[in-house]
Amino acid sequence: MTKLELQPVSSPLRKSFAISRGAKTSAETIRVSLKRDGKVGVGECVPYGRYGETTDSVAQQIETMRSALADGMDRLALQDALPPGAARCAVDCAFWDLEAKLSGKPAWELAGLPEPQPLATAVTISLAPAEEMANAAAETAGPILKLKLGGAQDIERVKAVHDARPDAKLILDANEGLDAGLFPGIVRSAAELGVVMIEQPFPAGEDGYLLKRPPEVAICADESMHTSKDIQDLARLYDVVNIKLDKTGGLTEALAAAREAKAAGLGVMVGCMVAGSISMAPAVLLGMLADAVDLDGPLWLAHDVEHGLKYEGGKVFPPSSQLWG
Repeated sequence: MTKLELQPVSSPLRKSFAISRGAKTSAETIRVSLKRDGKVGVGECVPYGRYGETTDSVAQQIETMRSALADGMDRLALQDALPPGAARCAVDCAFWDLEAKLSGKPAWELAGLPEPQPLATAVTISLAPAEEMANAAAETAGPILKLKLGGAQDIERVKAVHDARPDAKLILDANEGLDAGLFPGIVRSAAELGVVMIEQPFPAGEDGYLLKRPPEVAICADESMHTSKDIQDLARLYDVVNIKLDKTGGLTEALAAAREAKAAGLGVMVGCMVAGSISMAPAVLLGMLADAVDLDGPLWLAHDVEHGLKYEGGKVFPPSSQLWG
């Protein structure tokens, strides 16, 4: 018998986090515990309004699993019981943690992954006027910076950050907000300013513009990428896919998506929503299959959980067994 507990968590941020669709000052998550045979597994998810999710709707989805879990549902059966999304993510990741604790084997070993090592992670520079983004970049450690974009002054923002941190590799994240007519010029200018990747320039469903994408910078699918079923279509349009556990519905499907992407010749980036270390830990393990990671979510929180992930010099370190897995 597996006992389910869930708890909404509101975590204040150190400062406002802004993207092209708006800004927020707290991370709203749902934390799940699965208890069996004296062991407890934990998982966390971020309900995402972009896909119609709310804290209440995701909590209700998770609640529908209570009886099935008590009757012996396992992680594999969960994949069919809930659709991809935040609810399944929290329960799936709690299952992985529980399985690790019950078996005495680390989650990375159960998942068939290499033993995790510290990973260089992109660190996000929130959308703001160019001078503010440049100042933030100058104060941010690490070799990879991810710039949130969304407006007429985008190239000025990139130039300002490049001037402040000429040593840094830059990733641009448009969150579906770029103009298709201006895109070729933006790519050419970006390539001269240390930009190595642009994420989701156009709205999901309008990716066709990328059939003739400029070659200077890699283009990464984010909002268009959900599960392994999307990979073959995206391989015609993108160079890289950003795999986020809150969209795949947990580590189980994220592993399948990463392996499918590699087989299709796509680069793999492992990304995150703004959340704490419990949410981030399974993605750090998945990062061992990735070409790039963007797992800086806990750095935005005013206070993280006990035994949280260690960040140093632009790297994220593997989770301890006291945290997860």
